[in-house]
Amino acid sequence: MSSFAYDNGSMLCEKVSLSQIASEVGTPFYVYSTKSFTEQFRAFDDAFEGSDRLVCFAVKSCSNIGILSLLGSLGAGADIVSGGELFRALKSGISPEKIVYAGVGKTEEEIEYALRSGILMFNAESEQELELLNSTALRLGVKAPVAIRVNPNVDPKTHPYISTGLKKNKFGISVETVKNEYKRAAGLQGLDIIGAHCHIGSQLTDVKPFEDAASIMANLINELKKDGINIKYLDMGGGLGICYDGGTAPSHKEYADAVRRGLGGLKVTLIFEPGRNISGNSGALVTKVLYTKETETKKFKVVDAAMNDLARPSLYDAYHAILPVSVTQKTVKADVVGPICETGDFLARDRDVADVPVGGLYAVMSAGAYGMSMASNYNSRPRVPEVLVDNENYYIIRRRETYEDLTGFEAVPAFLKNR
Repeated sequence: MSSFAYDNGSMLCEKVSLSQIASEVGTPFYVYSTKSFTEQFRAFDDAFEGSDRLVCFAVKSCSNIGILSLLGSLGAGADIVSGGELFRALKSGISPEKIVYAGVGKTEEEIEYALRSGILMFNAESEQELELLNSTALRLGVKAPVAIRVNPNVDPKTHPYISTGLKKNKFGISVETVKNEYKRAAGLQGLDIIGAHCHIGSQLTDVKPFEDAASIMANLINELKKDGINIKYLDMGGGLGICYDGGTAPSHKEYADAVRRGLGGLKVTLIFEPGRNISGNSGALVTKVLYTKETETKKFKVVDAAMNDLARPSLYDAYHAILPVSVTQKTVKADVVGPICETGDFLARDRDVADVPVGGLYAVMSAGAYGMSMASNYNSRPRVPEVLVDNENYYIIRRRETYEDLTGFEAVPAFLKNR
């Protein structure tokens, strides 16, 4: 059951009215449910009961340290792609032994930071990265624990911007050539080759590509074993989708069964990197109607949230359900748009939505993933607060930015001050 539901015509997150939060915190704001995060994480983890596994939450999907701390308390590790995400994960209390580091562009400084922190594993994506991992580890007098990211050339059948497992994508090393890379890496003195990694894409709603990828990875690991390279960890990445538009997504059991079928009894410790599957439906963006506008061909609901707050509709033409915080029976076909000076600044287009009046509230649903973590200050708009609800209480886990925050890192050069 969703943690966002109506009671007497008013939408609640758990037991807290969104209208109450809006009146006390202001709009727009992101709101998250402790109950939903907890249930989603446990459902994912429990689906692999009986298997050695580590579930590493994809920090990029929802990176607030309050959320990371919550998931860490449930036993989650962290999947990171930058030194900043490593800092967040460590600051939130997640053990470095539960952190895996992916990404095609790790810098030497980031690699050193991760090595000194003692993370579980690097997911290396290229020959040159393996060389840098090796030289940095030798300089520090340690060994870098490494998995090589394999590009299995499996079509995930998802949006092309979030497809990552095809030959044409920038990620990983081709499955046809990766054996040679493993053999070469095994001879580098600064590396400890312990894992294999793949990630075929995001927002997958068909489990067959996961099964195919698992089968390819199992075959590779068995072949590597014959060459004396014993892989202890198989990181299957993330990508299990959620419902944005009222459809159905695979259950955690269906996903787990597909992965197990593909592995065919392979004995390794499994690592998973879910992000959206845990955070997506655990959060919403609440926004206020500022104006209603009608032209010869269109009706508009102008709200105080914009593409800088939630980029997915503008970036991917992504669908998010938009619901009234206070129930109304009237509907209208309209574009829901923000204040930014871009035609692409919309949350919905040509959508039948509740006819919320000026001053009323919409909840933009399924916004817990890639919402606040992708937010920006475009048009010099202060970023919005984040609120975490726990039963009948709520907590501000990120305050609203101020105008002073916008220029806090900037300076007028001295040569201009005396003009």
